Amino acid sequence: MSHRAVVVGAGIAGLVAAAALARAEPTLRIVLLDRDELPEGPENRRGVPQGQHAHLLMAGGLSALESLFPVSVQDRLLAAGAHRIALGNGMLARTPDSGWMRRWRWNGPHMITCTRALLDWVVRQALLDSAPNVSLHRATVDGLLGDAERVHGVRISGADPALGSEVKADLVIDASGRGSGSLKWLSGIGIDGVEETRLDSGLTNATRIYRTPAGAESFPLTVVQANPYDGRPGRSAMVLPIEGNRWMVSAGGTRGGEPPHDPEGFLRYTLSLPHPIVGQLISGAEALTDVVVSRGRSTCNARRYFERATRWPERFIVLGDALATFNPAYGQGMSVAALGARVLARELRQHGLTSPGLSRRVLHGAARHVDTAWATAVGMDVLYPGVLGGEPGLTDRVAARYARRLTRAATGSLDAAAALWDVTSLRASPARVLRPKALLAAATGPLLPPISEPPLSPSEREVLDRLKKNVESPVTSRPAG
Repeated sequence: MSHRAVVVGAGIAGLVAAAALARAEPTLRIVLLDRDELPEGPENRRGVPQGQHAHLLMAGGLSALESLFPVSVQDRLLAAGAHRIALGNGMLARTPDSGWMRRWRWNGPHMITCTRALLDWVVRQALLDSAPNVSLHRATVDGLLGDAERVHGVRISGADPALGSEVKADLVIDASGRGSGSLKWLSGIGIDGVEETRLDSGLTNATRIYRTPAGAESFPLTVVQANPYDGRPGRSAMVLPIEGNRWMVSAGGTRGGEPPHDPEGFLRYTLSLPHPIVGQLISGAEALTDVVVSRGRSTCNARRYFERATRWPERFIVLGDALATFNPAYGQGMSVAALGARVLARELRQHGLTSPGLSRRVLHGAARHVDTAWATAVGMDVLYPGVLGGEPGLTDRVAARYARRLTRAATGSLDAAAALWDVTSLRASPARVLRPKALLAAATGPLLPPISEPPLSPSEREVLDRLKKNVESPVTSRPAG
């Protein structure tokens, strides 16, 4: 007998969920629904509110993503112009209050950088090319079919008439993102009281795209990190290499430290950070776009503890941002979605689509990956002034004190840096930073003295010196075209 699954949402979470289903259940018919008209190429769309800002696909998420497809998504991304960045030596990172990270001979974990639009498009094409049992439709999901014991489909509107107003399914996955209707849908079948928590640092992101200056094509990813420890608003900026020989420059500020949206103010903001390198790099670069600003609901940490619900229907699963959303400054959301989809694939292979308890097992497995990312995002955000939804307790302060010591040690200790990168790249759980070598590094501090200036090669120093000459008399830059 042929089975059918419905996946709600065709963003990264929905695409990887569909890939997990297709890989584990090759005969399954998979109906992928999204309320947006999806673009034909790598273009921004309304349903991805942070789509025009910096996105990082961390090592843990990349590994999960690769395991879900019979083709290499990484190879396709790199062929389309994405960049593969080694955390150990491929970036310049100024820590909150301890100077610059060193660049080691050891590569460490890798991450992928490109526009979110390119990532979505490449993953979607990889899915459609490798899974003929997936069909993509535009539709809005209005509710669930079924009851508190079992879900057996969705009610929809705005779809092709051939699809009708109801889609019956043996499994429904909500991967519809921050705007998920799961709580309302569950209430409609008699399940209420799901625990929720939100923590909002008030982060505002401002982003502008520049043409990579001649000679700077190999300049490393550069980030000046925000400081959560000094009692002031967090302020940060990043130069991210993306496809098309371009730089995506994103500035971020928590409540009270928001970056401006005018070009001159944006440049001044980057120059006024604890180190002016981001402003120096872009002062002589050609701007290709205006400054785009996003704030508010799309940057808040929010979690729905579905895995703790007293009652839960069979055949209904929630993944990705519909399960938990994180401050996008930490670059975790897409990776957590991919890791959750890998849990789904594993459970399907081991127990099958119709096995009792599948939904609960997947939710609990996905929640463990959420725990890792949540601890990082909320543990830092709760320290900023004006945060809404929580205050730092004793546990938060102890964890922040240890994170601060480990970060300081990481500027001059490879053991500390490796532990930090493994956790932030979602290759390991937070317990990784409590292993003996990491504990010893945090206790003893950096083995090498701090460095106050970015560790640049001679050719990189030449590029920076050339570009920062424009800082003395910056010219107002208008977007090309």
